[in-house]
Amino acid sequence: MDMRDLGRVAYLPTWQAMREFTAARDASTADELWLCEHDAVFTQGVAGKPDHVLDAGAIPVVQTDRGGQVTYHGPGQVVGYPLLDLRRTGIYVKEYVFRVEEAVIRTLAHFGVTGHRVGGAPGIYVRLDDPFGHARLPEAPGGAPFDKLRENGIPLGKIAALGIKVSRHCTYHGVALNVAMDLEPFRRINPCGYAGLETVDLSTIGVSTTWNEAASVLGQKLNAYLAP
Repeated sequence: MDMRDLGRVAYLPTWQAMREFTAARDASTADELWLCEHDAVFTQGVAGKPDHVLDAGAIPVVQTDRGGQVTYHGPGQVVGYPLLDLRRTGIYVKEYVFRVEEAVIRTLAHFGVTGHRVGGAPGIYVRLDDPFGHARLPEAPGGAPFDKLRENGIPLGKIAALGIKVSRHCTYHGVALNVAMDLEPFRRINPCGYAGLETVDLSTIGVSTTWNEAASVLGQKLNAYLAP
């Protein structure tokens, strides 16, 4: 993929640019990966419920066409938008999601952090009691259901959110990795629709890195794991 570092950009025009790129592309259009940082904004997915926005305050809420529910974007977060022709690369949607998640998990591993998939709660999580440990989450049919883990007292923090859109076999929207943010706005929503879900960033769990370094690593991993 051709990688583009957009820097810090407003959400709405970036979303519109993704839609225009996707609508205009054809079979010969090169895939691209956009890396950026957004000004503060809450975005609702197509399944998002208004009551999961508890108190937006002065932060705008944007209804989008991606999957998933409400999330927050803001300074200190790396956002990756893969603009990929799935038919050309031979990747099905479910595998695409798995590969994006794997790129995030490998990015976290670069910084010594163990990331986890959790059944029933899209995104990537870390164990708050041991973010650098390699112990797997308890096994359960169909994965580790999020509610069951919470009931069993396993503290989890969400460190990356995933929301995609596929149009004419081409992807847009993508993934957001929390690096060093003001996390307070996450307390104004129910991330993934889960009340009280804690959201963390690399800084919170003791990893000191820059936005540029995290963006570079995530970009490399996405480029590698989304290759045909």
